[in-house]
Amino acid sequence: MSLLDAIAEPADLRDLDDDTLADLAAEIRERIVAAVACNSGHLGPNLGVVELTLALHRVFDSPRDRILFDTGHQAYVHKMVTGRAGGFDRLRQEGGLSGYPSRAESDHDTIENSHASTSLSYADGLAKAYALRGEDRHVVAVIGDGALTGGMAWEALNQIATGADRPLVVVVNDNGRSYAPTAGGLALRLASARTNPGYERMLATVKTRLHQVKVLGPPTYEALHAVKRGLKDAIAPQGLFEDLGIKYVGPVDGHDRPALERALEHAKRFGGPVIVHAVTEKGHGYERAVADQTDQMHQVAPFDPDTGESLAAPTTTWTQVFGDEIAVLAAERDDIVAVTAAMLHPTGLHAFADKFPDRVYDVGIAEQHAVTSAAGLALGGLHPVVAVYSTFLSRGFDQLLLDVALHDCAVTFVLDRAGVTGDDGPSHNGMWDLSMLGIVPGMRVAAPRDGARLRELLREAVAVDDGPTAVRFPKGPVLPDLEPVDTLDGCDVLVRTGPAAQDGGVLIVGVGPMAQIAAEAARKIADEQPTTPVTVVDPRWVLPVPPAVVDLARRHDLVVTVEDNGRAGGFGSAVSHALADAEVGTPIQVHALPQRFLDHAKRPALLQRVGLNSDMIASAVRDRLQQRGPQP
Repeated sequence: MSLLDAIAEPADLRDLDDDTLADLAAEIRERIVAAVACNSGHLGPNLGVVELTLALHRVFDSPRDRILFDTGHQAYVHKMVTGRAGGFDRLRQEGGLSGYPSRAESDHDTIENSHASTSLSYADGLAKAYALRGEDRHVVAVIGDGALTGGMAWEALNQIATGADRPLVVVVNDNGRSYAPTAGGLALRLASARTNPGYERMLATVKTRLHQVKVLGPPTYEALHAVKRGLKDAIAPQGLFEDLGIKYVGPVDGHDRPALERALEHAKRFGGPVIVHAVTEKGHGYERAVADQTDQMHQVAPFDPDTGESLAAPTTTWTQVFGDEIAVLAAERDDIVAVTAAMLHPTGLHAFADKFPDRVYDVGIAEQHAVTSAAGLALGGLHPVVAVYSTFLSRGFDQLLLDVALHDCAVTFVLDRAGVTGDDGPSHNGMWDLSMLGIVPGMRVAAPRDGARLRELLREAVAVDDGPTAVRFPKGPVLPDLEPVDTLDGCDVLVRTGPAAQDGGVLIVGVGPMAQIAAEAARKIADEQPTTPVTVVDPRWVLPVPPAVVDLARRHDLVVTVEDNGRAGGFGSAVSHALADAEVGTPIQVHALPQRFLDHAKRPALLQRVGLNSDMIASAVRDRLQQRGPQP
């Protein structure tokens, strides 16, 4: 049995000597590389926190003491030492381990939301609850320097500072990156500690002092800080936190486990809020990750662990199509600018940034600021394109509604990974955006079905100058171009089956890539019921519902909508309202995602699970037609 497989719970770590722990750390890294190489996942972040996680679980008593991981993509090591190492061969696979903390998997997992900058607020609430209930329990929040660029983290720190007697430890995992290098003034401040010539001497000094301090108290706490504040402020961000009234320990070498344990022990004994600043290296221990200049193999598809080369077949993704087209548009129009929230490469904006670096703004993990800053750019005469994952749009919704839409700002939102994303689990599915955008006055939403339509609709969106627009598309390889057989007032007709020029029959309206599934379903219906006319249309611009859809619905016996958004408030709901407003009595059958959180699995498997494939849609339509019987 390997060292790792012998660890059933964190308590098993506490009897291991330094040499054995070093061997265990090496084995953990090997296991992470092997699991991610096979299944995909977050590599760099987890390789960087091996020693830190071991130290946390040797110092604190999980699950009685709560250890919270911000975003959660750095929790693989935590999973391994809490009894789940044997399940990593099925990491991110349907029915296997989640790529994020999961309360269904273990009592050691407290939160599983994969959105950044939230852990400190959770920690603040937990610490308050334990204090009120009289429970002697520590709360530890592990947050990256990238997540500290989010305003919510600073709102939480402001509150944490008021709980002088609440045992809450904030571990800043400072690797200088979120996906890519961390952006903004905070990043520059933290970077000053890493890049100052005196930094290595400071690490050595702190390490020496930590060795010397045996009992924590006011006099020794000053010794723990290593040097007088004036000198320390010159090379470390102590003042940044202590001005809030929170004690600061560090910087500590995040790969020196004994030093980390001593720092954490001191923080634990203090009895109030303490920040421990651990400086780590993303991808540590795997040279190919460290050398990756783009994102240090932050999140990767299956790859060859010996070479680091991807094993995925070359393909063109939706993100690449967008990235290429926005760079072309930027060359054509000097008023187009781009805004992203710490996701320059993941959203495909790097080609734009390479050509026009002064016109791309990476604001860090700060979606609220990104959206209102975009409103300001629009008011200043520019056309901003805000590129975010669909799941993160909710973080800036208030700003979209009242800062952009209320002022009729011409801002284009590009929503990558809309619909079902699959492997990353419930908080990464982009299944809420149509519901949110549908209540925004003046908002126009486009949903391309293929690469050609993505290029067309992006151009149409940035041409709008009197209000906000959005373009949504899914994760993964772009679908083959599906050309229309006809167009009706901006809507593409994709399929017509049955008797020609005949009203009645079934109208299927597909949203974005679901239009291709709708077309497949129509052909299957026609194969079994050749006398039933079936028309499939792709509205292209889906919200507000185009008048052409209402007109077509009036001429058919049944309207079927197909979308990869949640059923409540989605496109089908909007069509129902539009038909009612127009006094069109044609019945409607809505196919959409159920209003629940979906477990991780591949996109096709999830769509099949919820009935959104061509076979199941065709079957549901045939059943509905049989229930209605012959129509006059």
